[in-house]
Amino acid sequence: MAVSRSLLLFGIVLFSCLLFAASLSDTVFYDSFDENWDGRWVVSQSSDYGGKWKHEKSDGHEDYGLLVSEPAKKYGIAVDLPEEVDPKDSAVVLQYDLRLQKGLECGGAYLKYLLPQAAGWTPSDFNNESPYSIMFGPDKCGSTNKVHFIFRHKSPKTGKYVEHHLKNPPMIINDKLSHVYTAVIYPDNTVKIFIDGDEKKTANLLSDDFEPTVIPPETIPDPEDKKPEDWDERPKIPDPEASKPDDWDEDAPKEIEDEEAEKPEGWLDDEPDEVDDLDAVKPEDWDDEEDGEWEPPKIINPKCEEAPGCGEWTRPTKKNPAYKGKWKAPHIDNPAYQGIWAPKQIPNPDYFVLEKPNLEPIAAIGIEIWTMQDGILFDNILVTHDEAVATEYRETKWKPKFDVEKEKEAAEVKLDDTEKVSALDGIKEKVFEVLYKIAELPFLAKYKSQIDELLVKGEKNATVTLSVLATVPILLLILFYSLLFGKKKSAPVVTMEAIKKEDLVVPDDPVASKEEAVVEEVSQEPAGEIEGEDAPAATRRRTRRDS
Repeated sequence: MAVSRSLLLFGIVLFSCLLFAASLSDTVFYDSFDENWDGRWVVSQSSDYGGKWKHEKSDGHEDYGLLVSEPAKKYGIAVDLPEEVDPKDSAVVLQYDLRLQKGLECGGAYLKYLLPQAAGWTPSDFNNESPYSIMFGPDKCGSTNKVHFIFRHKSPKTGKYVEHHLKNPPMIINDKLSHVYTAVIYPDNTVKIFIDGDEKKTANLLSDDFEPTVIPPETIPDPEDKKPEDWDERPKIPDPEASKPDDWDEDAPKEIEDEEAEKPEGWLDDEPDEVDDLDAVKPEDWDDEEDGEWEPPKIINPKCEEAPGCGEWTRPTKKNPAYKGKWKAPHIDNPAYQGIWAPKQIPNPDYFVLEKPNLEPIAAIGIEIWTMQDGILFDNILVTHDEAVATEYRETKWKPKFDVEKEKEAAEVKLDDTEKVSALDGIKEKVFEVLYKIAELPFLAKYKSQIDELLVKGEKNATVTLSVLATVPILLLILFYSLLFGKKKSAPVVTMEAIKKEDLVVPDDPVASKEEAVVEEVSQEPAGEIEGEDAPAATRRRTRRDS
């Protein structure tokens, strides 16, 4: 029995090893960048690419990646695959980690999966003209904000390559955390885009999910068909039998003077709108030779403020009832209308039918980008035929990094909130310091004990702090108003008890919460009219200038 169990355990281990070896055999290329990329990846020797690549750790990790180290530069780098990848007959998984450590405002962060190049080509020759099979990854600038999936397809009729762009692609995740982008091309013409393992887009390579479509239209407009010169596309025309009415006056103005208007009584014809400011004083440093003759500034004429208007009065205008404007003939249906002209359709000489797209093999990977941001980190670049391998790398290589970064981000947000609270506490401390000094003013001596009680309660209990901050200044204003104008007007006075009962109810004061606030009125003699300079100005009449 023991021997049988041992044999069973050995069989399970052997089978697992065989499965693991099989999955590894399906992995065409993988680079974790744990070791310096120099010697594997080759920087383009083209003078267009001045950006410097670095082997750097991801911020907050011991994990290395391929870093875009300088802003506002073009970058080019490539690596040969150990074998060509043919996506025609088996699934192909393209995956890589990307971290935008400083965000991405304008630039690319995509990969190009290159075709087999011409004889003698090396990765150092890589540039924008190097033909590719698939381009995949984020790109953002201006209105562009998407995860590209573009494949180049060779027409079996013309032999020309055409770029086919995925329509409505997913948007990039533009934060500063690590994310993993995955594209899977299946033998049934399906392509799926994943971000962080979540499916974001599914499309068919031969459908109108791509622009332009791989299969061209069966017919096309005849390029030699021309619109006849007498073709009439006007659905409506002016009525040729219509004529302008005899009483139609095209010269009548749109507005006329209102003859019924009368000059308002009190209008000051001889008074200007503005006069010199007689109280203005010529500045001591004014130099007539350099600054010119000094003139006092203008102010609104005080006489005009009381009058309905100043200056020469003119009648206002009104809409002219006789105004009709330029006469135009009414439109009628065009009896010669032939519709919108379009060239006739002819069979498309480039038309073809495919059951499967002719996807080209992949022989190398290139990163050829321009970006305004540095800090872009590429990592865990993978090409495999097995989705399980891609899933395993996501779980073991990307997910631990992402979890650490997410936790750190949450801690930073919490710390930021704490700092804001601390700053608010500092403001609160200064405000109460000022309020305590105000409470020491002599004219508040009668109420000092109540004010101090409010301030102490407000400092200790956060739930009443805002009430205190709002109530105490109001109380001080009321008291100050009472001292200045107590003999002239009767004004309601809010007592300290009322404030405490109405505004400063706290959860631990059940008795106070049930009591109503009491507002006492101070009995004073009726105040008479305020005369002289203290009297409020009479209501100003609306002048013509104001309107």
